[in-house]
Amino acid sequence: MCADRSWSAEEEQSSKLVRKAKESPFVPIGMAGFLGVVAYGLYRLKARGDTKMSIHLIHMRVRAQGFVVGAMTLGVIYSMYKEYLAPRDSEEK
Repeated sequence: MCADRSWSAEEEQSSKLVRKAKESPFVPIGMAGFLGVVAYGLYRLKARGDTKMSIHLIHMRVRAQGFVVGAMTLGVIYSMYKEYLAPRDSEEK
């Protein structure tokens, strides 16, 4: 029975993740963008030229954070639009 409980808990977590992603789609976009920027930065690590390692890592961190902040900003604007400006079905009836 313990195995069944852990399996159902995993299902609940995955369904919760899917539900949260549908409610706020910019969170997974921000996470994917962050990982993409970091992966690209690590890929370009060897071709950085004369740039110091610390400067390269700082630039990579700033780009990744900028992507996440941009995704969060778009997410807030989207949720505000859905809540305040989008027409509601209950108001039309």
